[in-house]
Amino acid sequence: MFRGFATISFYADDVSAAADWYAELFGAKPYYAFPPAPAAPAYIEFRVGDDEDELGLIDRRYAPPAAATTPGGAVMHWHVDDLEATVARLLELGATEYQPITHHGSGEGFATASVVDPFGNVLGVMNNPHYREMLAARKGAA
Repeated sequence: MFRGFATISFYADDVSAAADWYAELFGAKPYYAFPPAPAAPAYIEFRVGDDEDELGLIDRRYAPPAAATTPGGAVMHWHVDDLEATVARLLELGATEYQPITHHGSGEGFATASVVDPFGNVLGVMNNPHYREMLAARKGAA
């Protein structure tokens, strides 16, 4: 049985530089690194968002061969409150456009975009009214 999103793994040649970039983006430091400092990290983890979803940054030496050379594959979209501002911030931090802001449906408020981070990973962001509805329902049930 699927229980929920556990970890999304991104690869980088320079894990420390990737950790610094994502710390700037998230406004939070990673909570775990292996091996521990002062050794250069091969793996770093962040907890992000309402459910504290996990982003793992892994030294590209450990990437599957196809992931080692080009961005692609499935795109994981993170809900953001202000899609336009988030995309602008990502581009300001050095990401490049992968998919421009794209509105889906007929005025239901669904919109997605994705960028390639400076380390070659595809990062998707979206505005999703259903995410907000589910979050509000969970908070109301608590």
